Amino acid sequence: MKPVTIKKLLQFHDLLFELYGELECALYYNEPHELMVAAMLSAQCTDKRVNIITVTLFKKYRSVEAFANAELSELEADIRTAGLFRSKAKNIIAACKIITQQFEGQVPKTMAELNALPGLGRKTANVVLGNAFGIPGFPVDTHVQRVLNRFGTVDSKYPEKIEKAVTAVVPANLWTNFSHLIITHGRQVCQARKPACGSCPAVTVCNYGKQYK
Repeated sequence: MKPVTIKKLLQFHDLLFELYGELECALYYNEPHELMVAAMLSAQCTDKRVNIITVTLFKKYRSVEAFANAELSELEADIRTAGLFRSKAKNIIAACKIITQQFEGQVPKTMAELNALPGLGRKTANVVLGNAFGIPGFPVDTHVQRVLNRFGTVDSKYPEKIEKAVTAVVPANLWTNFSHLIITHGRQVCQARKPACGSCPAVTVCNYGKQYK
C-alpha cells in the first residue's frame, strides 16, 4: 500500500472511532462455540435473523457435544430461516464432531485450526478469534469490502487481499474493533444501494463521497 493510502486508512479508523467508539460483536453468544455457530449461520443472513434463531437454538443445544450429536434433519429445521440451512447444519455438526474428537470439546484458538473446520472460512475464524478469545482478527464481510473500496484505501473484491492489506498497516490491537466500526458504518451510513454520503463524517476524504463536497 502507498504511504498516502496508509495515512487514509488510519484516518478513516479515527473518524469511525470518534463516531461509534468501542463496539461489540453484533451476534449474541456466551461461549466460544456459540459464537462459532452464530457466525456460521450469518453467511448470507442478517445478524438480526441469526440472533432470533440462536435465542432458542442455544437453549436446545447447550454444548459442542450437543451440536455434534444433533440429528441432521432436526438441526436443519431449527435453523431453516437462516437460509442455506442444509449445508449450514451439516457443517455445524461436522465441525463440532471434530472439536469434540480432536480438541476435547474446546473451540481451537488458531486461524489454521479454525480454518480447517467444515464451514469456517477466514471471516468466520477471525470473528471467533477476535471476539471470543481476544486474539486480533480482521473479518472482511461484504460491508467491509464495499466501504473500504469506496473510501479508496483498498482496490480489491477479494476478502483475503483486503484483510492482508489492512492488517499489514493497522496495529493488531485495532483489528477487531476496526472491523466492527466499518460494518456498523456500512449498515448505518455507507449502505450498498443508497449511501448517505451527505451525513458521513468521512465524506471529505472519501473517494466515493467527493461528489458531495
